[in-house]
Amino acid sequence: MARERNERLAALLLEARWSRAQAASAYNRVSAETLNGEVRENSKVGRSHVSMWVGGTQPTGVAPAILCQALTRRLKREITPEEAGFAASTSPAQGALDWRADPLIALNALGSGVDTDRRRLLADGVYSAAALLLPEEAWWNAMSRPPAENEASTGKRVGRGDVETVRELTLAFSRMDQRRGGGHGRRAVDEYLKHEAHDFLRGRFAGDATRRAMFSASAELAYVSGWMAFDNSEHAVALQRFNTAVKLAARSGDAPLSGHILRAMAHQALDLGFRREALQIAQTSVHGERYAAATPRERALLGVVHARTLAANDFKQQAAKALLRAEDDLAKASDGVREPDRTFFFGEASLAHETACTLRDLGDLQRAVKEFRRSVRTRGAAFRRTHAVTLGYMGAAQIAQGGVEEACATWTNVLDAMEDGIYSGRARQTVIDMRRLMSPYRKRGIPAIGALDARAASYLAQVD
Repeated sequence: MARERNERLAALLLEARWSRAQAASAYNRVSAETLNGEVRENSKVGRSHVSMWVGGTQPTGVAPAILCQALTRRLKREITPEEAGFAASTSPAQGALDWRADPLIALNALGSGVDTDRRRLLADGVYSAAALLLPEEAWWNAMSRPPAENEASTGKRVGRGDVETVRELTLAFSRMDQRRGGGHGRRAVDEYLKHEAHDFLRGRFAGDATRRAMFSASAELAYVSGWMAFDNSEHAVALQRFNTAVKLAARSGDAPLSGHILRAMAHQALDLGFRREALQIAQTSVHGERYAAATPRERALLGVVHARTLAANDFKQQAAKALLRAEDDLAKASDGVREPDRTFFFGEASLAHETACTLRDLGDLQRAVKEFRRSVRTRGAAFRRTHAVTLGYMGAAQIAQGGVEEACATWTNVLDAMEDGIYSGRARQTVIDMRRLMSPYRKRGIPAIGALDARAASYLAQVD
């Protein structure tokens, strides 16, 4: 009996403008990121595999999840196995991301267990909408209550000095991430979380205030690990770290920090095409004490990402209002309000970057380019990675308006930054996008296009 052609998959590949070979290449990139070199069924495929799947053969092993993830990233919306014409998945929910699971167990599995985390996440499906479901409000209230007396640890005594040590280390790694990108040093963060931070969290605290402070400090360090993984395009790992960070922050009762971590989760979900889920997470990040108890600078950061998710879901008026509120919040940050000494690196340059992304998603490319320029002009030298990402986005907006020479000049600055020691999957993606956007102009004899395309190709060949 002849197989029935998978018209759903064929239509998705057509929408993505992928040949069979290009689809296989995108699949293999996602597979390499997720499996980290582990060989499993269909861990690497060729164009013949894609042709067979279009022809009606049902993919097996990890193939359905990985192909759907590749399509999701390309099309900027979630593609489920069912939408791709595959049999419904029978995988259980991601146990590693169960909100009932003890975050200290997750910490203990870090470091040398990074690959184990990857395998467990993949076994239940790669980064997906199911993993982005948040707990009910009752969960947050229960987590913030002090532990019962019989749950007290008998570990080593933990004082304020230990809390400050974790905070100092967190700031140091966060600064390094901003300068060098998330591909540099994350395993060192995980090793510290697994050993020292884990021991502190199981220790004997001088009082509940110290306990809460240590859980808050450790949550922020786990967040930094997650952000570094996200920046390095290790998305399943990043989600697991964010999940652990949210749990630790909830146990500390630090509502603004919980909002900060949820904001990062929303940012990641939006970048990967999960627009509806990103909006739900962003709305949770600005709900209740997560927004109300935050400082003006913290509120501005939460608000501007909320604005982006609103724009991505075509809520134009709400997005515009959220942007204005974020601007107002940031303006209040200079009124003598004391800000927490932690990883809220948010100022005019960051606001301009996120505002530009929102305007871009609303279709206002002219104003988006103006805001990208403001971000580039006001960003300090300590934020080289984000500077490169901003330039990449600005070049994309410029070429979309027909400014080819202008875009080439902007993208040249991206490569200057990247070749100077930035290890960032997000920044690298801007180079991939750059080449794709230049593709229609390659045969027009534009000198700037030829020179930049050759340089970008050489760079990617060196880092792949």
